[in-house]
Amino acid sequence: MRVVVTGASGFVGDGLARRLAGDRGALGVPVDELILADRAASDLALPGFARWHCGDLTEPAYLDALLREPTDVLFHLASMPGAAAEKRADGGEDINLAAPAGIARRLAAQDAHSRRPLVVFASTIAVYGALPPHSFDENILPQPRLSYGAHKLMTEFYLADLSRRGAIDARSVRLPGIVPRPPAETGHGSAFMSQLFHKARAGEPYVCPVRPAAASWWMSRRVCVENLLHAARLGGDALRPSRVWQLPALHAPIGDVVAALGRRFGPDAVRGIAYAPDPEIERLFAGMPPLKPTAALAAGFLADRDVDQLVANATD
Repeated sequence: MRVVVTGASGFVGDGLARRLAGDRGALGVPVDELILADRAASDLALPGFARWHCGDLTEPAYLDALLREPTDVLFHLASMPGAAAEKRADGGEDINLAAPAGIARRLAAQDAHSRRPLVVFASTIAVYGALPPHSFDENILPQPRLSYGAHKLMTEFYLADLSRRGAIDARSVRLPGIVPRPPAETGHGSAFMSQLFHKARAGEPYVCPVRPAAASWWMSRRVCVENLLHAARLGGDALRPSRVWQLPALHAPIGDVVAALGRRFGPDAVRGIAYAPDPEIERLFAGMPPLKPTAALAAGFLADRDVDQLVANATD
């Protein structure tokens, strides 16, 4: 089995790469070749069946080389974050729309004797745009308000159509806020969710741009990686009628997460956390209603159980 992970140096991609490199049977079938794709390699120590293939996903020649050999499973995690994509419209379109379309076309054109390539696509809750304040129905009509969400939604449709035609076997999962992203990472409007973890661990002061009572959808990287692997293992009735799932997530106020960080690192660690709400950030990333993703739960996807488990999973 040949497995490719794009965005393998990124936060989620690194977690998935480590999981696959450390457990050759994580997908239920032994991985013969693990290809990690990104602009540059990370410092991850690789076993003999894994290697880096570095380059630019917006370059057709690189995509041709990356997918020259028949690929069985591809996890597409590479993207330009929402805030960065808004500032760099052409770059955001190239990486968030043209690149996954180019990958999908190449996979669909693989030799006919190969089995259909399986694609797990990391989509986003940004496809929804503004959410209703009191309840969430997973069948809500997506109305993205950022180019990032619009490009992810268009890619979902394209992958689903290629799957309908029998060219590939795609599964798209909409990710909530995954924590804790690296402190130096930029371009995520939801960066405050991860900064709380880093500042509490270091015992440093931090001004959070949302109120303690404002709620977000949270997921640890550990649980996110397991959900991506689960998406690849799904089959049969789980793939009907939709190939898109809103993943379960922990719905929790920012203040509850800060309290859990205090229990994890001690009360002094969070004593310097203050709040200065930014209405726009709060509207986009901390006005989330309770989440009940019935279809995803029925398909076996998971969420962190509570804020203490979220903090433990995210800081181990």
